[in-house]
Amino acid sequence: MALTAVSPLSSKPLLRHHHRYLPTSHKPILAVHAADPSKSSKSSAAAVTPSIPTKWSLESWKAKKALQLPEYPDQNELESVLNTLESFPPIVFAGEARSLEDRLAEASMGKAFLLQGGDCAESFKEFNANNIRDTFRVILQMGVVLMFGGQMPVIKVGRMAGQFAKPRSDPFEEKDGVKLPSYRGDNINGDAFDKESRNPDPDRMIRAYCQSVATLNLLRAFATGGYAAMQRVTHWNLDFMEHSEQGDRYRELAHRVDEALGFMGAAGLTAEHPIMTTTDFWTSHECLLLPYEQALTREDSTSGLYYDCSAHMLWVGERTRQLDGAHVEFLSGVANPLGIKVSDKMDPNELVRLIDILNPKNKPGRLTIIVRMGAENMRVKLPHLIRAVRRAGQIVTWVSDPMHGNTIKAPCGLKTRSFDAIRAEVRAFFDVHDQEGSYPGGVHLEMTGQNVTECVGGSLSVTYNDLSSRYHTHCDPRLNASQSLELAFIIAERLRKRRIGSSHSLASIGF
Repeated sequence: MALTAVSPLSSKPLLRHHHRYLPTSHKPILAVHAADPSKSSKSSAAAVTPSIPTKWSLESWKAKKALQLPEYPDQNELESVLNTLESFPPIVFAGEARSLEDRLAEASMGKAFLLQGGDCAESFKEFNANNIRDTFRVILQMGVVLMFGGQMPVIKVGRMAGQFAKPRSDPFEEKDGVKLPSYRGDNINGDAFDKESRNPDPDRMIRAYCQSVATLNLLRAFATGGYAAMQRVTHWNLDFMEHSEQGDRYRELAHRVDEALGFMGAAGLTAEHPIMTTTDFWTSHECLLLPYEQALTREDSTSGLYYDCSAHMLWVGERTRQLDGAHVEFLSGVANPLGIKVSDKMDPNELVRLIDILNPKNKPGRLTIIVRMGAENMRVKLPHLIRAVRRAGQIVTWVSDPMHGNTIKAPCGLKTRSFDAIRAEVRAFFDVHDQEGSYPGGVHLEMTGQNVTECVGGSLSVTYNDLSSRYHTHCDPRLNASQSLELAFIIAERLRKRRIGSSHSLASIGF
């Protein structure tokens, strides 16, 4: 079970795969198996069947072309940091990643819905408990709204506890005739425009690890310590939303949930039942800084498979998903559930080949296709991708990222995103799946629990003139809590319509 206390180590013998090897300079550190034994009925031999190319190794990615990686000036210092990271405990556990894969398999069949959200990029400066709590709280709110509308489980995955590195379109940035390396995320360099800040510093990986561990520790406490209990559903509203339209809508829904909880209590499902007092919550980030990811990859003691223990789920970005590239090579050998970011540039045949590389055993839940292309491109391009994957017989979870295809520059010069454009892309995503008879498996958002003004529009009518008042992101613009909740209500209504339409369709054919 995700984000719960660690269960005792399994007594199963280690399964070794002798066709895989480790470089002699790297001693393996076994990952801890933390799956809930009560849920192990599905964890049969199929759960540990390797889907890894036989020639993969921890360092085989180094033989491939690696894009978007920094050039560290001191290689000895880099090696020292990586050796330190290799000696550190894993951040997450293999059993938790397998549990997430099981849930994502349900989403691929339309039996669950993925809610993945969090910061564009985490920062060292804005790291504090309140920010973590408020983002977690909004995700809880959105999860309740989506679960109520769709009447299906909602898989909550944060872009948290590791989402530091960011790809850049240009390796250098120039201001007033001064040319410096681009800012690539706080785990690589600093955002201040000076030579010292912009030089890649390996020690930042240590700080990123420590911040990720601390973030995850707090998330575990929130998820299992009573904060996420269903009985607290009315307490999750943020103070600044108390008198807003979305706050009122959420409060009304919360009262309906309270009534349902009262009914279930009368029927014998008491408030002390674990399903009522805890929630499952997983973490994810883009697999970009490969030396860091390799240093935190561990061999699982129960399956012999390798897991990248920096996060439960990892995704490969639009700029690093080359079929023969280093990032795809690395991810092909780790057993975590994976995401693939896909824009309108993706060729359907290339997507089929990429899926085959990353999931040769066609295991449900292994791959999530995160589509980001704008509403109009979505209607034109997505059907061809869905059809190609279906013809190949491949099982994936389709997810909408309505953020990255809708970034614009405001008249004041700040990057922003229009809520109307985000809503239009979500609508197009659902329309295409309705048309193709496939399953809309989830949504992937850049969002925060803070009361920011970074995206224009929404019921609070953030305008271009409002952007500078609370524009806190040091990377891409995020939805604030009100806009996130508003979008959740829109998606919940689409899920409700699909559910009702499906019921009517079944009734019409005698089911």
